[in-house]
Amino acid sequence: MPTFKKLTDGDFDLPATDTLVERTDAPSARFSLIESMFIERGSIDDWNLLHDLHYKAEKIAAGPKFWKMTLYGETIGVLVTACPKGLLKERHLVFPKLKPNGDDTRATNTQRYKFINDNFRVVSRFVVDTMYRGIGCGYRMMNLVSRMEGNTFMEIQSSMSKFNLFGQKAGFQFVKPMNANKYEKGMRFFRSNFESNPQDFEALVLEIEAKSKEEQIAIVAKCKEFYQKNSALENTGKIRARSDSRVEAMTHRDVIKGIQQMCLASPMYGIWKNPDKGRIMPAKLPLTAFDTQSPKEPLHDKWFL
Repeated sequence: MPTFKKLTDGDFDLPATDTLVERTDAPSARFSLIESMFIERGSIDDWNLLHDLHYKAEKIAAGPKFWKMTLYGETIGVLVTACPKGLLKERHLVFPKLKPNGDDTRATNTQRYKFINDNFRVVSRFVVDTMYRGIGCGYRMMNLVSRMEGNTFMEIQSSMSKFNLFGQKAGFQFVKPMNANKYEKGMRFFRSNFESNPQDFEALVLEIEAKSKEEQIAIVAKCKEFYQKNSALENTGKIRARSDSRVEAMTHRDVIKGIQQMCLASPMYGIWKNPDKGRIMPAKLPLTAFDTQSPKEPLHDKWFL
């Protein structure tokens, strides 16, 4: 037991201690488990494992490729890339030469789509286990996957990017948000047929359900007709052939959601150019590989050894 030597009233000569106190200038938060997280190719099984945590869990876009983030072999994050849309007005702001000019022929349209498919991919779905959100693994994963995909450009359309800067931190550059093409037409439709706020999904649904059976059938039919007529998704390529049956099978909740997404959505468009284009990328990368260079610089040579 240590002894104390009394010096004066109220003062004591305390014993020596091994405790070392250090102070760091401009300290930053650090999550040590990031050093044990890795990025590699995944499968649809990884998506099925976490897709219920995603707010758009029901559909996957065309041409999906699955990437997973693991911690000690356990999947804790999934990013799904997909084929890009052939026409996108936000893309035309960044790449005006890809915008149709009204004099396009079948050959020029075919060449445009081929160029886009050969050089672009899009971040379609991205979900991280709730246990590991807010630690910085999301933007790191998005940057590394965009490199490992191997295409020239990676796109993202994300409403969340208005509130969470994960895309910006990953190195993506965003254009100013734009209203949907059908915004004005959609607002006129809602105001002509509903009393509820067009942005309030549940209020619109409840308004339909409060009507008589005959009135419900009539308003839902009107909604389906409007959606099918104006939806680019239902009038594109092979989907058009089975559009009637798809739309007819929609519930009133489905069709209201479809109209809202078609008319009210204004996701931010981001683009990232791959500085590692043409390099043979490692099949697996640690998440910390993001931190060895800026988001827009080529991946450090040490990861290719």
